[in-house]
Amino acid sequence: MASLLIVEDEAGLREALAYYLGQQGHAVRTAASGAEALGLVHASPPDLVVLDLLLPDLSGTEVCRLIRQEPRTAHLPVLILTALDSEPDRVRGLELGADDYVVKPFSLRELELPIRAILRAARPPPGELCAGSLRLYEEGHRVLVDGRPLTPSRMEIRALGLLMERKGRVVRREEFLDRVWSEEAEISDRAVDTLVRRLRHALGPAASRIETIRGVGYRLRDD
Repeated sequence: MASLLIVEDEAGLREALAYYLGQQGHAVRTAASGAEALGLVHASPPDLVVLDLLLPDLSGTEVCRLIRQEPRTAHLPVLILTALDSEPDRVRGLELGADDYVVKPFSLRELELPIRAILRAARPPPGELCAGSLRLYEEGHRVLVDGRPLTPSRMEIRALGLLMERKGRVVRREEFLDRVWSEEAEISDRAVDTLVRRLRHALGPAASRIETIRGVGYRLRDD
């Protein structure tokens, strides 16, 4: 059972989501505004935030940014609900650190798929991956560079894990799409490039280890 926070200002949809996901065995809390959601997140971080982008006070994008800004909640998985179906809006959500998105209207059963995928990815098997001064401890979702902790998002950690598993070898964009996002997500190559750009920013001095293989994908140097 996972703890979920549903952030949705439309009362009927909020109640339907809470009831359905509760029936699936999850412990569900709800919020009708961005401010209420942030209060609940900081009081007791859930396993996953299901976040509508169109809220009456703070926008969903601002809520996502504030969640990512705090070290205590920086790794918190976020699933965006949006009526905005254009690719720039999808990419914007990913740039903010969202793990996935669902476009309205959707069926309740349709929402289960990305929720399961995100929760499954949030509990990876234990292990440590290394590349020079870069360390990824998968069990605790911790990333260190020269012993200094960093705070990449869960999506960035998934991408880094894939690169570190294949260090020294090229990871094609198609492999990122298969491994980092859920199989049901319709994501373009541009979203992969956006995610890698965010990952490089998060890695700071270790960013230069990620090499762009033009027209193909990316490679993590291991020298």
